[in-house]
Amino acid sequence: MTPALTAALVWLVAANVIAMFPSKDHHWRAAYVLIAIGIPLVGWVTAQSGPIWGLLILAAGASVLRWPLIHFWRWLKGRTGTPAE
Repeated sequence: MTPALTAALVWLVAANVIAMFPSKDHHWRAAYVLIAIGIPLVGWVTAQSGPIWGLLILAAGASVLRWPLIHFWRWLKGRTGTPAE
């Protein structure tokens, strides 16, 4: 297993452990930190292990951080003028 995949799996475990603890801000601060660490990590995995592994890690990270993605998608829809559902 490459160091990039090991780091990605540690990131996934850390994200899941963080989600288990209660938070007053609904984990948004932790989500920002996880995103800031996760984006370069996906690039590193892709560079070391190939695009298939990069896409798998991206999908795993998106499943963990689904609410920031949902809010970002809604924000994009609002900026393009498409009515939100």
